[in-house]
Amino acid sequence: MRFLLTDEQREFGRSLDALLTATDTPAVLRAWAAGDHGPGRALWGRLADAGVFALAVPEAYGGVGPLPVEAAVACVELGRHAVPGPVAETLAAGVLLAGAGGPLAEEWLPAIASGAAVVSLTLEGYGPYAPDADAADAVFTVTGDELRLAPGPGEPSASADPARRLFRPEPGGAPVAKGPAIRAAARAAGDTAAFATAALALGCGEELLRATVAYVKQRTQFGVPVGSFQAVKHRVADTLIGLEFARPLLYGAAVELASEVSRPGAGAGSAEGSPGAGAAVAAAKVTAGEAGYAAARTALQLHGAIGYTEELDLAWWLRRARPLRDAWGTPSVCRARVLAG
Repeated sequence: MRFLLTDEQREFGRSLDALLTATDTPAVLRAWAAGDHGPGRALWGRLADAGVFALAVPEAYGGVGPLPVEAAVACVELGRHAVPGPVAETLAAGVLLAGAGGPLAEEWLPAIASGAAVVSLTLEGYGPYAPDADAADAVFTVTGDELRLAPGPGEPSASADPARRLFRPEPGGAPVAKGPAIRAAARAAGDTAAFATAALALGCGEELLRATVAYVKQRTQFGVPVGSFQAVKHRVADTLIGLEFARPLLYGAAVELASEVSRPGAGAGSAEGSPGAGAAVAAAKVTAGEAGYAAARTALQLHGAIGYTEELDLAWWLRRARPLRDAWGTPSVCRARVLAG
């Protein structure tokens, strides 16, 4: 099967790229890492106006989704520009709350779609940490078939990416929903979080490669650009191949997720996830995560000592690649899920 994005989907990606190019993202990242969420929340609102967060929210709650292909297009661009905040978690929360339904969905989903609410979450089986919980308007936790609203973000934990802070949510909080539907919705939300993180990792890797190619073209040694050296060419080509191999897996997973939502009897907010869709997401996640991390290693090696400096904006992408690789399913976990599926 030959899969190509439509003209509308490509234009959506270009419009997001233009919006984010006009934003001083490194300044937003530095402010976010320092605990000043104002510039990041302002950017979040502009992205919401462009329709990004409505992509995971059903039309019945003010969204336009679920639209996994468009969500992949958006998250690749957000990854390329290193947009701070719990992007994958907010999109996953849209799926989780749509599956929960009732007053909880009516309260939170329109706010997520409009950008008024930033949401983080933890799901059983994916680790105890909620990214950027201190900046979130709500932190949801799922254990078994119980959905709770955490009473607070909890204490911060060490993170390799200072602009992606990790928190262990405060325990407690009365259950806001429970039952088999919550367990099913959590599985679908986990797939959405892994899928969005894969797209963010791919975009991060693309930017790292772009910056590296530009640098080796202008850095000289022995009177010639280092990009003319055969070893450098091979390293860059290997990085490109890894990223390009991940791309069709990402969009293949998007098609699988879209098929899950549109299957007879599924409904807009009831996708439970299937072994096939889950395996496709896991394949995309491990491939994009590894490709993004390989791009970071290439960028660091070919930039030399300057790659370690805090002043270099590229450092924000370098620090982000490995956390994205490991979040919402480490490579070993994803490979096991592919084999099981």
